[in-house]
Amino acid sequence: MAKCIAIVEDDPTIRANYADALRRQGYEVTTFASRPEALAAFRLRLPSLALIDVGLGDEPEGGFELCRALRGLSARLPILFLSARDSDFDIVSGLRLGADDYLTKDISLQHLLARIAALFRRVEALTEGPPEEEIITRGPMSLDAKRFAVTWQGRPVDLTLTEFWMVHTLVKFPGHVKDREQLMRDAQLVVDDGTITSHIKRIRKKFAALDPSFDAIDTVYGMGYRWKAEGSET
Repeated sequence: MAKCIAIVEDDPTIRANYADALRRQGYEVTTFASRPEALAAFRLRLPSLALIDVGLGDEPEGGFELCRALRGLSARLPILFLSARDSDFDIVSGLRLGADDYLTKDISLQHLLARIAALFRRVEALTEGPPEEEIITRGPMSLDAKRFAVTWQGRPVDLTLTEFWMVHTLVKFPGHVKDREQLMRDAQLVVDDGTITSHIKRIRKKFAALDPSFDAIDTVYGMGYRWKAEGSET
């Protein structure tokens, strides 16, 4: 069955152009011009991936609001922003709301298709189940790769697709520093350093919401990040 991509874009020409390009790649495509229209449809049926603009009609932040609502419906749904707005503030805002990626409209069609394909590969990897160990336990943290679930002290940590793969990469080899390139490769993500940093901050915040003393993820300045080995104080 063809994967369904939902495009939420208020410009009819841009909306039609992206829809045509994605249909030529074999995707099923649904299109929406506004946040209320898209959200009403998503509450009935979620797409396989959502491609969202930030400004929607008379709602300058409509895409952000839609992303927040979508994350409430599904932690696993791939969400990709595609916007003309390219400020660091907008990019970080989108990622903090749970988007898996944020692209600007000057990106080439081939690059966009590659990023979409990478997100779908990650979904398929979760569905099929990884060949390596399915349950990873590190102190109070447990990661179930088959069920796409992470718990801390027995309580669930609500991670997005991108956040889950980053945590998986870090906890698989505790104490080993993972640089940004390794995190991007393992998460099948192609982003800049600032985006990786935003994802890590969001991950820490989610663990800290359950345990204010959480400090299992170290920043190794100039090198990357690591999950602390048990008993490590550095």
